[in-house]
Amino acid sequence: MSDITLEQAQAAVAAALAKAKEIGVKMNIAVVDAGANLKAFVRMDGAWLGSVDIAQKKAKTARFFDMPTGEIGKLSQPGGSLYNIEHSNGGLITFPGGLPLANAQGAVIGGIGVSGNTVENDHLVASAGAAAVK
Repeated sequence: MSDITLEQAQAAVAAALAKAKEIGVKMNIAVVDAGANLKAFVRMDGAWLGSVDIAQKKAKTARFFDMPTGEIGKLSQPGGSLYNIEHSNGGLITFPGGLPLANAQGAVIGGIGVSGNTVENDHLVASAGAAAVK
């Protein structure tokens, strides 16, 4: 199994941090490895304390299922095929802001989770981090 390197994890955090600063938001940014273990994390000054856990769970959720957390959210609505999935695995997050991280060959090597603002901004910042990993 391929795994994210520390260098890649730090690059993802740095790119996400730069995007958060660019759009003027305070974020918690978490990167997990292929086994969903925390690899890198940053909490910007003034970022919500409650979003620390959310960012980490978004990263884990994206890695556990190798899809964006927002997509899982669509499937987990009442009547959906994944309804109530957020109660599994010690708690998942099923709204945008978590993305799987893939290497240049397309193999999933980890996940990134961002929390601290609107889910749209969380996703935007996570996307910047994900783009830095290749």
